[in-house]
Amino acid sequence: MDDRISSPMHPPSPLVQRVHHQLRARIASGEYAANSRLPGEHDLAALYGVSRPIVRDALRRLRDDGLIFSRQGAGTYVRGVEPEQGNALAFAPVGTIADVQRCYEFRLEVEPANAFYAAKRRNDAAIAAIESALELMRDTTRAHGHREDADYAFHMAIAEASNNYFFLSSMQALRDHINVGMKLHGLSLLGPAGGLVGVLDEHDAIFAAIRDRNGELARDAMRRHIQGSCDRLFEGRMLDLSL
Repeated sequence: MDDRISSPMHPPSPLVQRVHHQLRARIASGEYAANSRLPGEHDLAALYGVSRPIVRDALRRLRDDGLIFSRQGAGTYVRGVEPEQGNALAFAPVGTIADVQRCYEFRLEVEPANAFYAAKRRNDAAIAAIESALELMRDTTRAHGHREDADYAFHMAIAEASNNYFFLSSMQALRDHINVGMKLHGLSLLGPAGGLVGVLDEHDAIFAAIRDRNGELARDAMRRHIQGSCDRLFEGRMLDLSL
């Protein structure tokens, strides 16, 4: 593992960039809210599978960004973002079923790329995070249920593994929209036609391709999964969104 940290003479290492980008995305999405305390360096190092010097350098970059501050003896906190700065990516709440369809259209363009780059860039910690969410989905499927929180965690872990701040920020900003679609899709799987096991198989195929570093297969498997979810939810009857 390359644990070199950045200095004025050297650009940040890829590990520092990854941790910095992922923490920044969590702050932008509100997952780490203003004035909340960030996890400690030890916990962040375990979460991202890096050394504490890497975490320390990523936090320094966040301080330079003006996003966090430290309180002596109390830890590191998220700084409040002024509304006029407009830096946080956000979307209007889901209002109609058309919004759910639009979200699926967006996901069909973005998430196959997430899976492709995750397969190319993932490390052991990323694989463990994806597999943990998948295991929770597997347990729920065995109990003949569906949990959109586990489903979302699976897709978010893949976005994090892509090591691309823009993908991750978009997915976090769309959390509520995606969860609505996942909840409706999960309800459709509990109907007479069933389908829970088949959907779990789709997630298994995505995970296997990422684990095996097969980017093309991961991209195709993700596209088939999201298109299949959309088709199952809308039963092939998409709304006409023409202007």
